[in-house]
Amino acid sequence: MVKRRIVIKVGTSTLTGGTSHLHIPQMTDLVRQMAAVVSMGERIILVSSGAIAAGKEMLSFPELPGNIPAKQMLASVGQPHLMNLYEQLFENYKLKIAQVLLTREDISNRQRYLNARNTLELLLSYPVVPIVNENDTVAVEEIRIGDNDNLSASVANLVEADLLILLTDQPGLFSMDPRHSQKAQLIQEINTVNISEELWQAAGGSANELGTGGMLTKLQAAEIARRSGTQVVIAQGSEKDILQRIVAGEKLGTWISPTTNKLESRKRFLLASTNRSGSITIDEGALQAIRRGGSLLPVGVREVEGDFENGDSVQIILMGGQQSALGLVNYSAKEIRVIKGHRSSEIEDLIGYSYADEIVHHNNMTLI
Repeated sequence: MVKRRIVIKVGTSTLTGGTSHLHIPQMTDLVRQMAAVVSMGERIILVSSGAIAAGKEMLSFPELPGNIPAKQMLASVGQPHLMNLYEQLFENYKLKIAQVLLTREDISNRQRYLNARNTLELLLSYPVVPIVNENDTVAVEEIRIGDNDNLSASVANLVEADLLILLTDQPGLFSMDPRHSQKAQLIQEINTVNISEELWQAAGGSANELGTGGMLTKLQAAEIARRSGTQVVIAQGSEKDILQRIVAGEKLGTWISPTTNKLESRKRFLLASTNRSGSITIDEGALQAIRRGGSLLPVGVREVEGDFENGDSVQIILMGGQQSALGLVNYSAKEIRVIKGHRSSEIEDLIGYSYADEIVHHNNMTLI
């Protein structure tokens, strides 16, 4: 039997059981379930929130501003306590754990990406249960991933996971916010290529002040993971034996089907590391050339948004706003603004040098 790789994301609301502190019986039961999944022959990675909630509890719930330094302080106090709890709970099932702290740079930088992946691969081979969290104590706004839902999608991408389970305090994704409408219906499955605008609008923010995500971030995470070939399930963490039942194939919560087969390593890196604030807008001719296996040349570029450097992964967008591809650029945003619309033979005359004829080579590109 081929061992599947399963990323399990547990949010603060699930760990606290709706209270203001870590709920030990709830955590104990979740660890029991994860141990059962491992005993089924699967390999798991846990992406766990709860460090800030643990920090507040350890410091007797101080009144602090909601800025990043205060959250970093709470996370630095709470993270060791959280890991100590996990270590004790997993030890009951003779399972070892490892702490893995990541920032956006660890995923967007090619070398750090490979280091993180190699570390996780080795941990899974022993097997050890990696417990992943954002490195809140050092992550400033520019390098923050921002929430553990999107972090879990990046981790799923990193290790080529077969399944991503997002546990929450709701039974799944609803057609509208169930807190505000009795007409809200549970959506059992999404198997279309695109998630409808209605579903995006139905996804709301977090109602739990201890958490940083909500159904919107879960849907965003699902979109990232499914486009790298990972099955996603959004389900209620308090449901009895939820993890074993999902892993066994029971259709609980909302199942979101992958839109593609697993991508090769380079394409996974492109998807994980894209500079979301940077983009290149191309014309229809350039899009058709890319779809035929060609590279993106300067002549097909119409607009450049944001600030990025050569070697960065950026979004490639068709005029009108449809995202078409992701690619590693050979030129910076500043340089592309000068050479866009021109022939490749003119690049050196325009900027004084030439790295390549292409803005993005087809080997460094993946279609969306």
